[in-house]
Amino acid sequence: MQVSVEATGNIERKLSVVVPAEEINKEVDVRLKKMRNRVRIDGFRPGKVPLSVVSQQYGDAVFQEVVGELFKSTFNEALKKEGLRAAGLPKIETKTLEPGKDLEYTATFEIYPDFEIADVSEMEVKKPVVKVTAADVDKMIETLQKQQQNWKEVEREAQEGDLLSIDFKGTIDGKEFEGGSAEDYAVELGAGRMLEDFENALPGMKAGDEKDIDVSFPEDYPSEELKGKTAQFHLKVNKVSEPELPEINTEFIKKFGIEDGTKKSFKEEVKANMERELEQRVKSRVKQTVMEGLHDIHEVDLPEALIEDEIKQLRNEVAENAQGEDLSKLPDDLFKEQARRRVKLGLIVGNIINKNKLEKDQQRVDDMLESLAASYEDPKALIEYYRSNQEAMQTIEAAVMEEMIVEWTLEKAKVVEEKMKFSELVGA
Repeated sequence: MQVSVEATGNIERKLSVVVPAEEINKEVDVRLKKMRNRVRIDGFRPGKVPLSVVSQQYGDAVFQEVVGELFKSTFNEALKKEGLRAAGLPKIETKTLEPGKDLEYTATFEIYPDFEIADVSEMEVKKPVVKVTAADVDKMIETLQKQQQNWKEVEREAQEGDLLSIDFKGTIDGKEFEGGSAEDYAVELGAGRMLEDFENALPGMKAGDEKDIDVSFPEDYPSEELKGKTAQFHLKVNKVSEPELPEINTEFIKKFGIEDGTKKSFKEEVKANMERELEQRVKSRVKQTVMEGLHDIHEVDLPEALIEDEIKQLRNEVAENAQGEDLSKLPDDLFKEQARRRVKLGLIVGNIINKNKLEKDQQRVDDMLESLAASYEDPKALIEYYRSNQEAMQTIEAAVMEEMIVEWTLEKAKVVEEKMKFSELVGA
């Protein structure tokens, strides 16, 4: 086999390959001889069909089969010979494709880019510095109370934070429209789930009150029938209820798994959970900052084949959350920028791993798996699941490698501590 390679771009290559006719003929003959013993042709006993007849009947098909396999095997052999790593499938163009002649073809493809790792010493990484205060714990406990709150009916006028049960009927130009009417509809004032004009009309009303209001639908409202129009609504308030927070007593505390039911143990557990959450948020923020920095300081030629594969992956990820909606007509441009970013970061991270000989740390993989499992009811079952599922384990191993990349970067970059409040970081 003869091979020559031509650089047609920074990462585009063109291989010219010549496979001798003798090699092709030899393989064709071997396959035809094997077929001779099993083919059935009228006028001949099984196994006695002359090779020339078998060749006449099946020679072209076998030739095409052999050539098809040779395209793949010789291309891979040529890559190995030239020390090239293809990013995606090649575009094959044949020069000669005839029985009895040398097979000549060209393969145009992209290679993985070879680039230098940028100097990260000037890269600035902001690291949040946050402490969980007693006020943070009290606020979290209040949030837990609100999650368990009840509603108590009141006779007063409605105010923000109240839950109202209302009847309403809407019309446009005197005609009712779909979704414009309801009875005993629950509205929580201040939640922002209703149109602004609608919700602003409710404070100050009490049970039994009625009123007529105008409600403007915004220009970007999802319904074509309603966008940009003004509707008239008749409102009637049936009931006004105010939130009633549960008392922080033994019964309430035990709902969260605190067996002794004491406020002291409850606060300690809430604080410990907040600190675990805080640790993960800090790690996540630092990792995001590091990855953005590495992305921005590197210039990398991106193979289009990898970008196309990543677009398919992103489309699949969106489809999984689309609840059966057909996304096949969404343009590739919608995913292209994110796909380019993913491909670039993947190449940068891979290059750092290879050139710095970073290897998987099995102890860290085990520690991360145990840490993940600790938050589940049956940690042992989760660990067994991961260990028996190679794809699942690869997600843990990839996360550990990402941590190692972050640590490698932090050792060299300028780390700037950024003081933040717990609510700022967790809220973000």
